[in-house]
Amino acid sequence: MSDQKPTNPAMRSATDPKPARAIRDWYQDVGVDEYYRLHADQYQNPHLPWIRELIHRNHERLELDNCLDFCCGLGEVSEVLLELGYERVSGCDPYTHQLYRERLDLDCSPWSFEDLLQGRMTSKYSCMISSFALHLCPLDQLVPLVWQLFRCTEQLVILTPHKRPELEKIAGIELSFEDLIRTDRGKRIRFKVYRPLPPGG
Repeated sequence: MSDQKPTNPAMRSATDPKPARAIRDWYQDVGVDEYYRLHADQYQNPHLPWIRELIHRNHERLELDNCLDFCCGLGEVSEVLLELGYERVSGCDPYTHQLYRERLDLDCSPWSFEDLLQGRMTSKYSCMISSFALHLCPLDQLVPLVWQLFRCTEQLVILTPHKRPELEKIAGIELSFEDLIRTDRGKRIRFKVYRPLPPGG
Protein backbone atom coordinates (compact mmCIF):
# COMPACT_ATOMS: atom_id res chain seq x y z
CA MET A 1 0.00 0.00 0.00
CA SER A 2 1.31 3.45 -0.91
CA ASP A 3 2.35 5.84 1.87
CA GLN A 4 0.74 8.73 -0.03
CA LYS A 5 -2.36 9.99 1.77
CA PRO A 6 -5.52 10.64 -0.22
CA THR A 7 -6.20 14.31 -0.81
CA ASN A 8 -9.93 13.95 -1.38
CA PRO A 9 -11.68 14.37 2.05
CA ALA A 10 -14.43 11.94 1.06
CA MET A 11 -11.86 9.33 0.10
CA ARG A 12 -9.98 9.90 3.35
CA SER A 13 -13.12 9.46 5.44
CA ALA A 14 -13.84 6.11 3.83
CA THR A 15 -10.39 4.66 4.39
CA ASP A 16 -8.83 6.31 7.45
CA PRO A 17 -10.53 5.36 10.74
CA LYS A 18 -11.13 8.08 13.33
CA PRO A 19 -12.26 7.00 16.82
CA ALA A 20 -14.72 9.90 17.13
CA ARG A 21 -16.61 8.94 14.00
CA ALA A 22 -19.83 6.98 14.45
CA ILE A 23 -19.51 3.37 13.36
CA ARG A 24 -22.79 3.62 11.43
CA ASP A 25 -21.14 6.24 9.20
CA TRP A 26 -18.39 3.77 8.33
CA TYR A 27 -20.98 1.13 7.48
CA GLN A 28 -22.77 3.55 5.17
CA ASP A 29 -19.55 4.64 3.45
CA VAL A 30 -17.83 1.32 2.80
CA GLY A 31 -20.21 -1.41 4.00
CA VAL A 32 -19.92 -3.66 7.04
CA ASP A 33 -17.77 -6.36 5.45
CA GLU A 34 -15.33 -3.91 3.88
CA TYR A 35 -15.01 -1.86 7.06
CA TYR A 36 -14.00 -4.88 9.13
CA ARG A 37 -11.79 -6.23 6.38
CA LEU A 38 -9.83 -2.97 6.43
CA HIS A 39 -9.98 -1.93 10.07
CA ALA A 40 -10.89 -4.90 12.30
CA ASP A 41 -7.46 -4.83 13.96
CA GLN A 42 -8.05 -1.19 15.02
CA TYR A 43 -11.68 -1.32 16.12
CA GLN A 44 -12.43 -1.10 19.84
CA ASN A 45 -15.99 -1.14 21.10
CA PRO A 46 -16.52 2.12 23.03
CA HIS A 47 -19.29 0.40 25.02
CA LEU A 48 -16.95 -2.16 26.62
CA PRO A 49 -17.35 -0.81 30.20
CA TRP A 50 -21.11 -1.43 30.05
CA ILE A 51 -20.69 -4.78 28.30
CA ARG A 52 -18.34 -5.79 31.11
CA GLU A 53 -20.86 -4.68 33.74
CA LEU A 54 -23.68 -6.67 32.12
CA ILE A 55 -21.57 -9.83 32.00
CA HIS A 56 -20.52 -9.40 35.63
CA ARG A 57 -24.15 -8.94 36.66
CA ASN A 58 -25.41 -12.00 34.82
CA HIS A 59 -22.64 -14.55 34.36
CA GLU A 60 -23.86 -16.82 37.17
CA ARG A 61 -27.15 -17.27 35.29
CA LEU A 62 -25.35 -18.54 32.19
CA GLU A 63 -24.02 -21.97 31.20
CA LEU A 64 -20.38 -21.00 30.68
CA ASP A 65 -18.65 -24.39 30.92
CA ASN A 66 -17.72 -24.17 27.23
CA CYS A 67 -18.44 -20.76 25.73
CA LEU A 68 -18.04 -19.47 22.18
CA ASP A 69 -17.41 -15.75 21.74
CA PHE A 70 -19.26 -15.36 18.43
CA CYS A 71 -17.97 -12.62 16.09
CA CYS A 72 -15.39 -12.07 18.81
CA GLY A 73 -13.39 -9.16 17.40
CA LEU A 74 -10.21 -8.84 19.42
CA GLY A 75 -11.70 -10.87 22.26
CA GLU A 76 -13.02 -8.29 24.72
CA VAL A 77 -15.88 -10.55 25.86
CA SER A 78 -13.52 -13.51 26.15
CA GLU A 79 -11.20 -11.44 28.34
CA VAL A 80 -14.06 -10.66 30.73
CA LEU A 81 -14.93 -14.36 30.96
CA LEU A 82 -11.31 -15.27 31.63
CA GLU A 83 -11.13 -12.63 34.37
CA LEU A 84 -14.19 -14.24 35.97
CA GLY A 85 -12.44 -17.61 36.03
CA TYR A 86 -13.98 -19.35 33.03
CA GLU A 87 -11.32 -21.34 31.21
CA ARG A 88 -13.09 -23.05 28.29
CA VAL A 89 -13.53 -20.02 26.07
CA SER A 90 -12.95 -19.79 22.32
CA GLY A 91 -13.88 -17.40 19.54
CA CYS A 92 -14.85 -17.13 15.93
CA ASP A 93 -14.48 -14.17 13.60
CA PRO A 94 -13.75 -14.07 9.86
CA TYR A 95 -11.66 -10.90 10.18
CA THR A 96 -9.77 -11.09 13.48
CA HIS A 97 -9.31 -14.81 14.20
CA GLN A 98 -5.53 -14.60 13.92
CA LEU A 99 -5.30 -11.49 16.13
CA TYR A 100 -7.57 -13.13 18.71
CA ARG A 101 -5.29 -16.18 18.84
CA GLU A 102 -2.20 -14.01 19.22
CA ARG A 103 -3.69 -11.81 21.96
CA LEU A 104 -5.35 -14.47 24.09
CA ASP A 105 -3.64 -17.73 23.09
CA LEU A 106 -7.07 -19.29 22.60
CA ASP A 107 -8.66 -21.15 19.71
CA CYS A 108 -10.51 -19.01 17.18
CA SER A 109 -12.27 -20.15 14.02
CA PRO A 110 -12.64 -18.00 10.89
CA TRP A 111 -16.38 -18.64 10.45
CA SER A 112 -18.48 -15.96 8.77
CA PHE A 113 -22.26 -15.71 8.64
CA GLU A 114 -22.08 -17.39 5.24
CA ASP A 115 -20.03 -20.26 6.64
CA LEU A 116 -22.60 -20.88 9.33
CA LEU A 117 -25.45 -20.79 6.85
CA GLN A 118 -23.64 -23.59 5.04
CA GLY A 119 -23.49 -25.65 8.23
CA ARG A 120 -19.74 -25.44 8.77
CA MET A 121 -20.01 -25.02 12.53
CA THR A 122 -20.36 -28.49 14.05
CA SER A 123 -18.86 -28.18 17.55
CA LYS A 124 -21.14 -28.05 20.59
CA TYR A 125 -21.07 -25.23 23.13
CA SER A 126 -22.83 -24.72 26.45
CA CYS A 127 -23.32 -21.05 25.57
CA MET A 128 -22.63 -18.59 22.77
CA ILE A 129 -22.23 -14.87 23.33
CA SER A 130 -22.65 -12.49 20.42
CA SER A 131 -21.66 -8.92 21.26
CA PHE A 132 -22.67 -6.11 18.88
CA ALA A 133 -22.82 -8.46 15.87
CA LEU A 134 -26.14 -10.14 15.11
CA HIS A 135 -27.96 -6.85 14.51
CA LEU A 136 -25.68 -6.56 11.44
CA CYS A 137 -26.95 -9.81 9.92
CA PRO A 138 -29.15 -9.23 6.84
CA LEU A 139 -32.76 -9.84 7.79
CA ASP A 140 -33.27 -12.50 5.14
CA GLN A 141 -30.40 -14.50 6.68
CA LEU A 142 -31.15 -13.97 10.36
CA VAL A 143 -33.64 -16.81 10.96
CA PRO A 144 -31.63 -19.55 9.22
CA LEU A 145 -28.43 -18.26 10.84
CA VAL A 146 -29.93 -18.37 14.33
CA TRP A 147 -31.16 -21.92 13.83
CA GLN A 148 -27.68 -22.92 12.72
CA LEU A 149 -26.38 -21.49 16.00
CA PHE A 150 -28.99 -23.43 17.95
CA ARG A 151 -27.79 -26.63 16.30
CA CYS A 152 -24.62 -26.10 18.37
CA THR A 153 -25.85 -24.54 21.62
CA GLU A 154 -28.87 -24.39 23.92
CA GLN A 155 -28.12 -20.86 25.12
CA LEU A 156 -27.49 -17.78 23.00
CA VAL A 157 -26.64 -14.41 24.56
CA ILE A 158 -27.10 -11.27 22.49
CA LEU A 159 -25.47 -7.99 23.53
CA THR A 160 -26.87 -5.26 21.34
CA PRO A 161 -27.20 -1.45 21.20
CA HIS A 162 -30.65 -1.87 19.63
CA LYS A 163 -33.85 -3.79 20.22
CA ARG A 164 -32.71 -5.79 17.21
CA PRO A 165 -32.43 -8.65 16.79
CA GLU A 166 -35.71 -9.64 18.44
CA LEU A 167 -35.31 -13.39 18.29
CA GLU A 168 -38.32 -13.83 20.60
CA LYS A 169 -40.46 -13.11 17.53
CA ILE A 170 -39.14 -16.26 15.83
CA ALA A 171 -41.37 -19.29 16.36
CA GLY A 172 -39.64 -21.87 18.54
CA ILE A 173 -37.30 -19.44 20.35
CA GLU A 174 -37.82 -18.16 23.89
CA LEU A 175 -36.36 -15.07 25.57
CA SER A 176 -35.18 -16.56 28.87
CA PHE A 177 -34.32 -13.23 30.48
CA GLU A 178 -33.15 -9.74 29.62
CA ASP A 179 -31.07 -7.08 31.34
CA LEU A 180 -30.09 -3.60 30.18
CA ILE A 181 -27.84 -0.79 31.18
CA ARG A 182 -27.64 2.86 30.16
CA THR A 183 -24.42 4.48 29.07
CA ASP A 184 -23.32 7.91 30.25
CA ARG A 185 -25.18 9.34 27.26
CA GLY A 186 -28.34 7.42 28.06
CA LYS A 187 -27.96 4.82 25.33
CA ARG A 188 -29.39 1.42 26.20
CA ILE A 189 -27.22 -1.68 25.93
CA ARG A 190 -29.31 -4.83 26.06
CA PHE A 191 -28.27 -8.26 27.33
CA LYS A 192 -30.74 -10.85 25.98
CA VAL A 193 -30.57 -14.58 26.66
CA TYR A 194 -32.37 -17.01 24.37
CA ARG A 195 -32.99 -20.73 24.19
CA PRO A 196 -34.75 -22.95 21.65
CA LEU A 197 -38.05 -24.41 22.78
CA PRO A 198 -38.40 -28.18 22.71
CA PRO A 199 -40.47 -29.59 19.82
CA GLY A 200 -44.09 -28.85 20.50
CA GLY A 201 -43.14 -26.33 23.19
